Amino acid sequence: MASKILDASVELPGSKSLTNRELVLAALASGPSTITGGLRARDTDLMIQALEALGATIKVDHTDGLDQWRITPISFSSIADKPVVIDCGLAGTVMRFVPPMVLLGFQPVKFQGDEHASHRPMSGVLEGLRQLGAEVYDQGTPGLPFEVQPGGLPTTDHTITIDASASSQFVSGLLLTAPRLPAPLTIAHSGATVPSLPHIEMTLKCLADRGVPVESDRGNQWRVTPHTIKPTDVHIEPDLSNAAPFLAAALVAGGQVAIHHWPHSTTQVGGRLPELLKAFGALVEFDGDTLMVQGAGLGPGLGLEPVSMDLGEAGELAPTLITLSLFSNGTSTFRGIAHLRGHETNRLAALVENITSLGGVATETSDGIIVTPAPLHGGVWKAFGDHRMATSGALVGLAVTGVEVDDIDQTAKTLPGFVALWSDMLRGANQ
Repeated sequence: MASKILDASVELPGSKSLTNRELVLAALASGPSTITGGLRARDTDLMIQALEALGATIKVDHTDGLDQWRITPISFSSIADKPVVIDCGLAGTVMRFVPPMVLLGFQPVKFQGDEHASHRPMSGVLEGLRQLGAEVYDQGTPGLPFEVQPGGLPTTDHTITIDASASSQFVSGLLLTAPRLPAPLTIAHSGATVPSLPHIEMTLKCLADRGVPVESDRGNQWRVTPHTIKPTDVHIEPDLSNAAPFLAAALVAGGQVAIHHWPHSTTQVGGRLPELLKAFGALVEFDGDTLMVQGAGLGPGLGLEPVSMDLGEAGELAPTLITLSLFSNGTSTFRGIAHLRGHETNRLAALVENITSLGGVATETSDGIIVTPAPLHGGVWKAFGDHRMATSGALVGLAVTGVEVDDIDQTAKTLPGFVALWSDMLRGANQ
């Protein structure tokens, strides 16, 4: 529990989403690329291991406090018959971005992961690969583990139709490899709305920055023609979604938290945090590239405004914002996030279980959660093997005595330094 109001500034490492997209594109580029400031966490380490297993060379230097990676692209023809096994862990970007690369010449490639990885949706990617001529061998369910063997790729303009309503990463994974295919590819979405569309916009920008144009039609169809992926030196933005629990802490404990190097424009969904936190009553200011958030920190049931939010495009922020609503003065509704049931854990069910176990009132709906503030007590907050659950528990613990996160080390998935950063924030130390 926070013993005083906060006065802290935080330096966050690079964006996981950008890091893994840029690693894939660098491995597919026409020459070596350099990535500076990329995130070193379990998800990105798994991506590096996957790309190295496929033949990329990634050398790491440490300069001026930042990792700098030099990536030599994969030479697909030289290892076409080499058996490869990819460990995806629980990383959605690895299990969805790497399989389409198999189309370019690997035979066969097996994908496996952590125990819960088999529950993460994969159908859109696997169906897309089948429509592109690949052989996909699974265990009767569209998820890990599975094996992919390349087949005869279409040599004329081709359209595949997939249902990406479970994850925008289905589209992004196919888009990243599409420029290297021998013929134009159109990816058409069928089904309900694609969640987290800003993540597809992020993919499109990464492609554009490497010289690859993509035609997009209202978030339902994307067309890519064969194109060289330019080698590019990139600097990764801070992970703005990882900023969420730190900024929300100012509203729970009171005082101010500042995040340095906040980009003036970004494709990260975390860029919406200033607007979303204002809805709870936060005071938000910018000083150059430093974002400052202030809150009164009046405690459970007091101070914060209740909200009604559609987070369909910002689902990764939902656990923090739902947790924050525990400390408002009225009922809050969150919708558009049914797809969170298919993340590292069923995040909607996990949040409801954790909230109610501490005396809170939360109800799962068809596509979200309704939270009504109530007096909370101490107890165990379960991480459920999910980094967002772990950070949400830390946020609750700022205002409720005796809250213990059972597995805070899950934060290492995307932010290995979380515990140290959180502790320094509570001390009010500058980072």
